Amino acid sequence: MDTSPPGRHDPKEVPPLRILSVDDNRDAADSSVDLLTIMGFEARACYDGESALAEAASFLPGMCLIDLNMPGMDGDVLAVRLREWAAGAPLVLVAVTAMNNEESCRRIQEAGFTLHLVKPVDPYNMVAVVDALWRAWSPFGLEEPPDPEP
Repeated sequence: MDTSPPGRHDPKEVPPLRILSVDDNRDAADSSVDLLTIMGFEARACYDGESALAEAASFLPGMCLIDLNMPGMDGDVLAVRLREWAAGAPLVLVAVTAMNNEESCRRIQEAGFTLHLVKPVDPYNMVAVVDALWRAWSPFGLEEPPDPEP
């Protein structure tokens, strides 16, 4: 039985998942990156949609954690643009937002997010979710990320 904490994996088995954390709240984005890096993932922070698009082009993330409401470009618009940029390549998009009403859930679904986490997200739960998506998707070379559980 594997008793290692979620997120800890042997980089020789499969390269670490690259994660882009996008949030206009710098503390939220930076703390997510710090936590995910400590757990063995390769993570970077961006604080707006435009810089996230530019960073994605060079960093090539497999997963993006995206705040829904940001100045300039909202997270749902960013998600659509990232899907266009990925051109069918596997990309897991996770909405990480305090918004959990009917309208925000509709926006999240229409933008094609894989999963919706409601802030404040427990750090252990964030790592567990990221790790579960990584283990289910990356090692097996799936063409699409797994469907989230309802």
